Amino acid sequence: MNLSRRLLIGVLAFVAIGATIRSAAAAQAQAYLIADAQTGYILEEQEPRKKLQVGSLTKIATACVVLDWSEKKSGDLNAGVAIPPEAFRGTTENNIGFQPGDTISLRDLLYAALVQSDNIAAYTLAYYVGSRLEPIEAGAKLTPADTFVAQMNALAKQLKMERTRFVNPHGIDWKVKPLPFSTAEDMARLTRYAMNKPSFRFYVSQKERQISFNRQGQQLSYVLRNTNELLGKNGIDGVKTGTSARAGQCLILYANRESEVVRNGQMETVYPRHIMVVLLCSTNRFGEGEALMQRGWQLYDQWAAAGRMADPKKIL
Repeated sequence: MNLSRRLLIGVLAFVAIGATIRSAAAAQAQAYLIADAQTGYILEEQEPRKKLQVGSLTKIATACVVLDWSEKKSGDLNAGVAIPPEAFRGTTENNIGFQPGDTISLRDLLYAALVQSDNIAAYTLAYYVGSRLEPIEAGAKLTPADTFVAQMNALAKQLKMERTRFVNPHGIDWKVKPLPFSTAEDMARLTRYAMNKPSFRFYVSQKERQISFNRQGQQLSYVLRNTNELLGKNGIDGVKTGTSARAGQCLILYANRESEVVRNGQMETVYPRHIMVVLLCSTNRFGEGEALMQRGWQLYDQWAAAGRMADPKKIL
């Protein structure tokens, strides 16, 4: 076999492998979206407006409401909070080993909710901050958690997440009525908002984090481990996993490359390079997420080389 023919076969095989990765990615997830995080330009999508359960991706909204409250009301994230008995209802997992009455800082609750996706931490955040929020509907008799969830939905409306409904702060959808739902497109909007907060970016970038809490005068500690297996690989520095029987495997990834500097005569333009992938209802979120991120950078490079023209209809 001559050299040119071997090269041709090699190229065709490479193309076939790439096509297989893309088609496999498209087939596994019920919905996905790849976007330039800087501009919100959608590079590729599949069923981006399909309503699906998103599991613990919900906690991104929970963290945003807490951080917004802290910024606007000067809420102290180092304040100690007692974990209420209500935080244990509806959840079967308690990997950290919390007990009702344990006291822990809001900051460590945020780490627990975002790094290790802890449901008890997410509910406790909602209970504490919700008790300090003004009810959206005057006169409505809502629990602190209900007041907080109403604020989550108000944030969704503000971000034009028109096909999203939050019903609790952790995303549990078992024996829950009405069911929560969102879309790949809406979760991408939420992620852009969240990642504009330096504190949120820091929380979700941590592979491990030690937290401490107090139980009847005894100081206890626990090392959180991030549920995002792709964190730290190929420039990926966030964001969050989500899982439930209804939601399947969900994942949002955010990745960075060094900014591109384009010179035109005396003019110099700096283009930050950030892309994100939103993946809903997959059976292999990390394999698929990695393939979609690779695909995303290929699409980004093509888009940048063509002048970064963005169709207004494809902007988040």
